[in-house]
Amino acid sequence: MKILSLGCKTMREGVIASSIFFLAGILLIVAGSTVVPEMFYMRHVVMLLGLITLLFAPIILISTFLLSVLPGAKEKLEKCEH
Repeated sequence: MKILSLGCKTMREGVIASSIFFLAGILLIVAGSTVVPEMFYMRHVVMLLGLITLLFAPIILISTFLLSVLPGAKEKLEKCEH
């Protein structure tokens, strides 16, 4: 499967995407609680989107880790420069 291919670039992209989702989730929650007005439940909608985004961060990180422990991934990762 091409989508499950793992390399040095994929590991870096997974960690970067996870950190971006984490920061975006925190910013959405903070913005929802302070900046967004309370009309049409917009404050709750923004905070819900922030929570969902915040929950995606560990899912991405765990899936990247699980791809790295698949059989055959060790040979691909040994070529990486850390």
